[in-house]
Amino acid sequence: MREMVDARGLSCPQPVLLTVEKLKSLNQGEVVVLVDTDTSRENVQRAAASLGWEVAAVSTEGSDYRLTLKKG
Repeated sequence: MREMVDARGLSCPQPVLLTVEKLKSLNQGEVVVLVDTDTSRENVQRAAASLGWEVAAVSTEGSDYRLTLKKG
């Protein structure tokens, strides 16, 4: 089952904190994170990797970023 974190409109570190909270609540699976700044995209990618999650895909949707994180 795919989980979603919509952190658009939030400033760092809030997108990272929301993502880390979601990733820690799951042992594995797929999480889609929506952010709207380069800084948030980079910080979320680093945080996910530090928790052992793979950044499977990063795409743009208008001015937003869609990160697909996977584990397991």
